[in-house]
Amino acid sequence: MISHPPISPTERAVLALLWSEHPLPTATIVERLGASKGWSRGTIRSLLARLVKKRAVRMLRIEGRQHYEPLLRKEESIRQESRSFLERVFSGASADMVIAMVEETRMTPEQVRKLRGILRQKER
Repeated sequence: MISHPPISPTERAVLALLWSEHPLPTATIVERLGASKGWSRGTIRSLLARLVKKRAVRMLRIEGRQHYEPLLRKEESIRQESRSFLERVFSGASADMVIAMVEETRMTPEQVRKLRGILRQKER
């Protein structure tokens, strides 16, 4: 497992686009993020360059045009962000995080049953 430097919220928006569809040419990335986020071409190109430097995205040439695709998988990014959040906010105590989340979240009866099942398995 490769550990990547932290991904900023703006970089995550670029990754989200690439996770949904890749490889994408630079022009398409600029068009879509420019329309949805209001970012300039320069901003988007800077974000792509940072993601390449962090080895979260790679640039490749297809028919002479620059395209980008993610190297960092969405699932791995979520795991890294979750671990970071857990350490920062709960000093690594996952049970404390779960308790706080359950106390603050509305849950359906089905979600409560599922959580009970998970907890029963943990007791064994």
